[in-house]
Amino acid sequence: MAVASEDTVPQRFGRGDSGGESTAMEIGPADTIGILRQPWIAPARTSAGLGWDGVYLSTQTERPYRADFSAATTHLVILHLDGPVRVRRGAGKLTRARTVPPGGLFLHPAGADLTVELGGDLHTVHAYLDDRVVREAAADAGGPVRLAQEFGSCDPLVEQLILALDRLVRGWEPSARTYADHLQSTLAAHLVRAHRQGSEPVVTARLSQRQLDRVRALMAERLAESIPLADLAATTALSVSQFSRRFRATTGEPPHRYLIRMRLDQARRMLRTTTMPIAEIATGCGFSHQEHLTRVMHARLGTTPAALRRQS
Repeated sequence: MAVASEDTVPQRFGRGDSGGESTAMEIGPADTIGILRQPWIAPARTSAGLGWDGVYLSTQTERPYRADFSAATTHLVILHLDGPVRVRRGAGKLTRARTVPPGGLFLHPAGADLTVELGGDLHTVHAYLDDRVVREAAADAGGPVRLAQEFGSCDPLVEQLILALDRLVRGWEPSARTYADHLQSTLAAHLVRAHRQGSEPVVTARLSQRQLDRVRALMAERLAESIPLADLAATTALSVSQFSRRFRATTGEPPHRYLIRMRLDQARRMLRTTTMPIAEIATGCGFSHQEHLTRVMHARLGTTPAALRRQS
């Protein structure tokens, strides 16, 4: 799928596409610290045009540079895809330098100016998190927090989440909107807990039975749609980050995996009890197309829609 360029103007999206009842401003280059607008950056792909309102992702090649950047309203997490490479940040007596290995991270909080020097060619993924998403996660952790300024640290979970977001950009399907929301809220929650100044342990509460029933009812009602996590969270009167953690603590699964399981269950029932074409069943159960249903069913159940129908 072709991805929009860096110059794409942020648009308004609702319910996962360009129309709908609720709208949110897409995060774009204008919300970043400015690194991506520099001539030494060559983006390979970005999330521009996908309607993501909590995170902006860009994967690119960077050449050596030294520059100063003004504060932004987004929190920056850079994942180094190769290396090692020497990085220096700060100015004057506050200058620090480290050799960052492949998989190393560079974290910079919103609201802070940045002076940085890159010592060699590098492939990176930049994730810019809206401060709103981080503040929601911080509220669950007991109040306002400030993310640390780090570089050279390694965090396998952060690496996994950013790479998962990059895979979504490379193979975007509208039905993955719930998963994208889950990844951004999980990333924010983990940063607040593991990369904050003065963190404290947090005990995760669970959803009440009434809250869980409301979420399941909305999933069933909108099974064929791309459901933003915000819509699911609204049924529980919780923030997106609160909802995501409590849902997983209650069910043992993140919301997007639970929703996929519901879609698969419905598709299996329809394959066994109706003569409806497989392509119609796929889209009616929230899959992008027949091949999408086939791929997911084979990965999770070890069979295909056609084979399942023949067995009925």
